[in-house]
Amino acid sequence: MPGLVNALVIAAVAAIVIARQFRARAIDTDRRWWLLPVILAAVALREPGVLDAHHRVESAALLAVELLIGLATGVGWGWTTRIWTAPDGVLWTKSTKASIAVWAVGLALRAGVFALGSALGLHQDSSALMLGLAGTLLVRGVILARRVRSADAVSPPAPAYGADEQPAWKERV
Repeated sequence: MPGLVNALVIAAVAAIVIARQFRARAIDTDRRWWLLPVILAAVALREPGVLDAHHRVESAALLAVELLIGLATGVGWGWTTRIWTAPDGVLWTKSTKASIAVWAVGLALRAGVFALGSALGLHQDSSALMLGLAGTLLVRGVILARRVRSADAVSPPAPAYGADEQPAWKERV
């Protein structure tokens, strides 16, 4: 049953994260963006089935490949996410079509790793997928945090007081 629970957790987290990232939203720099990846990694590592007991070397190699794919997906996602500054100085973010391509390639590579493991007769647990997702989210968060800091450093100065006010409507007589 833990495999089913892990699969449901992975699907729910991925759906929530992906849905949120493809909508424009203000970046909260005080948010603890690293908390969700740490929780996912802790949940994945608590399971004893991360490595196949009969094929430790092969399953460790597949786990390493899964983590590399997750990290690469996080890098690609972090760099393809659009960041801009609104006129009021608030930073906004939204994933792009290139981000969809990064996710599609990452999922295809993960499916290939799973198929390879199945062909080799390895027992594969959902914990490896959860660790890969945690790595993806963590690396993406690091890259976005760095990009936000650099965007903050080069953002234009705030407009003068009253510069953003709209002129009053003229009354018609």
